[in-house]
Amino acid sequence: MAEFVPAPVKPQIEMADLDKIDIRVGTIERVEAVPHSDKLVKLTVDFGNQRCSVLAGLRQERADPQAELEGRQGLFVVNLAPRKMAGEISQAMLFDIGYTDGVAPVLAIPERPMPNGTRAG
Repeated sequence: MAEFVPAPVKPQIEMADLDKIDIRVGTIERVEAVPHSDKLVKLTVDFGNQRCSVLAGLRQERADPQAELEGRQGLFVVNLAPRKMAGEISQAMLFDIGYTDGVAPVLAIPERPMPNGTRAG
């Protein structure tokens, strides 16, 4: 196995840039395969005051995304513009750790259960 080498740190940003990103805790209530896609799953996520559909490319990364993810909490960016993929609309973005670096990804999760909709930061 090759030794992991971290990517260079991205350019510095101002705190005001980070303040624009709304990251919240949500509970994944349902995981469904997206028809006509071999990569995407549709997550139904409870954010406390609303439920959103979130599309994520998890089908090839996990043996059974439904069994592994339903009922789990994760961190999501909730203030991105909705994005259409494979005929479905994604209303937020799941945070994961590892995918960008070619490492088997894992969810970014709170260390203990938190109320849905709790903000990170």
